[in-house]
Amino acid sequence: MSEYKHVSVLRDESIQGLNIRPDGIYVDGTLGGAGHSSEICRRLSEGGRLIGIDQDEEAIENGKKRLAFASDRVTLVRDNFKNIDRVLNDLQIEKVDGILLDLGVSSHQLDEAERGFSYMQDAPLDMRMDQRQTKSAYEVVNTYSADELDRVLRDYGEERWSKRIAQFIVDARKEKPIQTTAELVGIIKNAIPKKAREDGPHPAKRSFQAIRIEVNGELEILEKAISDMTERLKTGGRICVITFHSLEDRIVKQAFKTLENPCICPKDFPVCVCGRKPKVKIITRKPIIPGEEELENNPRARSAKLRIAERIEEK
Repeated sequence: MSEYKHVSVLRDESIQGLNIRPDGIYVDGTLGGAGHSSEICRRLSEGGRLIGIDQDEEAIENGKKRLAFASDRVTLVRDNFKNIDRVLNDLQIEKVDGILLDLGVSSHQLDEAERGFSYMQDAPLDMRMDQRQTKSAYEVVNTYSADELDRVLRDYGEERWSKRIAQFIVDARKEKPIQTTAELVGIIKNAIPKKAREDGPHPAKRSFQAIRIEVNGELEILEKAISDMTERLKTGGRICVITFHSLEDRIVKQAFKTLENPCICPKDFPVCVCGRKPKVKIITRKPIIPGEEELENNPRARSAKLRIAERIEEK
């Protein structure tokens, strides 16, 4: 296992957003390189506690080393943050004071070529965040129909050439299975007209993002996970979510809005009769984005957005 390197995005802003109490219980649902967790632990007293969750075994092993200075108040769990209820129930914790999610792929996963996340390095088609799961990018690329590939690339990558790329993939695999990231990048480049490749990001960026999201089921779990996490917050506890593309941000924004104003009564009703009560107040009406200094030091932070909501007492 290579050295785990990860640059935490919007670190200071998210730590400030959590409004940490020294004796509180906090959950980092996406441990990653443990950068955020390290800062949380530095603010905890002996009575405080951090629960670090990640489905990536390497992240858990790295976390044990990086958080050794606070081992008496840290519990690491290899799981998906969507299972927050199970994780907290197993630890016999009913409510927590704050939860942080830093979504997307980590710097380490991108830089470790053999994981297959990067379109800049040749590797087997993998892209699994949890290497215990069987579904990989190889399966998506080699078994999905043209229509299914088109849906994935269009919905998760917002790729305007999705239909054409999907057909090129299906045609290419008739000759032989597509096995590596470099092979896939070549197919995508061939599918996108040369003029369209001249401007903008790498031609494979959107497709790789889309396939990664499909492999790991990233978007389908997000809305419910936010709702479940909100139920586990104490009154005044906060949930901070960092997203890296518009699809994630849209889901988080809408989830927070629904939790703040859950009423489903028709707009012409004079009073609410559905009985649904607000669960949060939104702290960030507009998302917090990285400053110039952070972008200079970490260009991967360019698309990051932080949204924060605070649990309120139900009346």
